[in-house]
Amino acid sequence: MAKTSNNGDSNARPLNIHWFRQTDLRLHDNPALCRSVELSTGKKAKKVVGAAPTPSSSMGSPGILPVFVFDTSRIYGSNVRSDLGCQKCGPRRAQFVLDAIADLRSNLEKRGSGLIVAVGKPEKVLAEMAKGALAQSSVNVNVVCQEEVCSEELDVDKAVRAELAKAMSKGSKFNFETVWGSTMYDPESLPFDGDVMGIPDTFTPFRNKVEKNCEIGVPLDVPSDAELKMPNDVKSIVSESKCHASLDYMPKLADLGYSREDIESVSSVDSRSAMPENYRGGETFALARVKDYIWDKDLLKVYFDTRNGMIGSNYSTKFAPWLAHGNVSPRHIAQECRRYEKVRVENKSTYWVVFELLWRDYFKFFAKKQGNKIFHLGGTIGKGDHVNKRKWGMDPKHVQAWQDGMTGYPLVDANMRELAATGFMSNRGRQNVCSFLTIDMNMDWRYGGDYFEETLLDYDVHSNWGNWCSGAGMTGGRLNRFNIVKQSKDYDFGGEYVRLWCPELKNVPDKFVHEPWKMSDALMEECGVKVGPGRDYPSPIVDPTITPNIMGGGGRGGGRGG
Repeated sequence: MAKTSNNGDSNARPLNIHWFRQTDLRLHDNPALCRSVELSTGKKAKKVVGAAPTPSSSMGSPGILPVFVFDTSRIYGSNVRSDLGCQKCGPRRAQFVLDAIADLRSNLEKRGSGLIVAVGKPEKVLAEMAKGALAQSSVNVNVVCQEEVCSEELDVDKAVRAELAKAMSKGSKFNFETVWGSTMYDPESLPFDGDVMGIPDTFTPFRNKVEKNCEIGVPLDVPSDAELKMPNDVKSIVSESKCHASLDYMPKLADLGYSREDIESVSSVDSRSAMPENYRGGETFALARVKDYIWDKDLLKVYFDTRNGMIGSNYSTKFAPWLAHGNVSPRHIAQECRRYEKVRVENKSTYWVVFELLWRDYFKFFAKKQGNKIFHLGGTIGKGDHVNKRKWGMDPKHVQAWQDGMTGYPLVDANMRELAATGFMSNRGRQNVCSFLTIDMNMDWRYGGDYFEETLLDYDVHSNWGNWCSGAGMTGGRLNRFNIVKQSKDYDFGGEYVRLWCPELKNVPDKFVHEPWKMSDALMEECGVKVGPGRDYPSPIVDPTITPNIMGGGGRGGGRGG
């Protein structure tokens, strides 16, 4: 738990602001929210493995001011872009967040509370909330939020502290706390010297030691209605603040700065989408999806066998978008898996879902340990000598062809088209398109991470950039090249997935659907598709007979890999 404060009048009125971030949009098992309750009521939450450390006693009085800010200076809007050129948050994910915030507000209102929603810079909005209370009396401001570990989020934390400090009048003070959340395991429970900073740089030794020595914590309860009570003068505080904030206003995509074209592009759901039917962002749908997948459809017991599928909503859990936004707690999912094992069956599938959640934990810990290295071209191996290091290429036309699903490799193209159309891609697909861009095409891997940041519904800064850095070989592990044609035949043998997303190949025989460049002109004519530059479907963007140099190639051959 990080904490910053300044001195003030001990008799001043407490103002407890709970700042919901992009990654903890829920009421259940929310350690930061429970800390806000503690400050407001003086009551300590139950201590569980993985929960925030028990705080010292507080002189706070009842009342929490829940706030969410759509940051249109750093995250939202068609023109808010990264240094590499992609949107920081595409319109599809922005709509998911809008849905999640509407759901969070509704759930708070059902408990007699509410949610202040604002558009602008979080540091300005939070400082204005404090000023709104200061207009009436001296206040001691407590601002609590979930702890984040990457540079952009930490810069926002720094800005919040600075603006709060400027907002304080004589006799008032502020306290800014960040509380760890979003993982199954608490950093303090990790069995490594130095906690997070002592974790191994590869997953397997981390997994082995954690599974042997650590216990997943019991989820924290949803605070009671009384504990979530807002200050009696909340409306006055909001009205006195000079920012675009309201207890009933909910922005739309246009209000967040998205263009008409962007808004129209996500106005409907593609019928081919693998997302659950009528999905929405928010805790309500998240908990329903967990129940539906595990209990109602009874799919947990077959997860291991179906997880490499690519068509339909039930080959995998599809929990990721809701996990990424904190709509559901990983500890809640793990608890449901353990309960399922006791009530129904325990097998490799029930273990594997929790195993995947442990990967997610690892990448957040890894991001905290490595800092900005996971965003750098040289990754965590840096400038030293390493077998995986190579001279990266950067051809904008090649990167664009990869983004557009026009590489001439049907499996890659189908996955990239699915991502663009739906915001989702299977785990198998992600591994293949990452391998293809970074190894076969040898393009700067950061452009892949950047595009995924824009387009993924389930974008999670730690998992996304950690996976891309690792997939490119820049974390120092084994460089694993996926043989695209072999993967295609292994996981889409009859070409059903490829034909779904590359309809120009719908009449191509199974024998050639994953290698259409091998068809004769006569067969192309018969199938009604012409393969080649400027034709119905492109020729392979890289020669399929040449092994990439980094894999010891330069000559002919299909290369190694899965």
